[in-house]
Amino acid sequence: MEIKVFSKNNCVQCQMAKRYLEENNVKFTEINIDDNPEYVDYLLDKGYRAVPVIETPTQAITGFAPNKLKELID
Repeated sequence: MEIKVFSKNNCVQCQMAKRYLEENNVKFTEINIDDNPEYVDYLLDKGYRAVPVIETPTQAITGFAPNKLKELID
């Protein structure tokens, strides 16, 4: 399953979400919007106003929500 994590620098919730995925051996692609500002409009167009956004082909999770991340990887 392809998982993208949209993050930014100095974002505690982003760091926590990435750590959770790493600790559970979930492979993901990180897209840092500070380094790749072209993705800001992509997220805004989808209605997201904050990061992290964890996106799969079928769903998205915003913020650090361990219970939702657990459902995603189970």
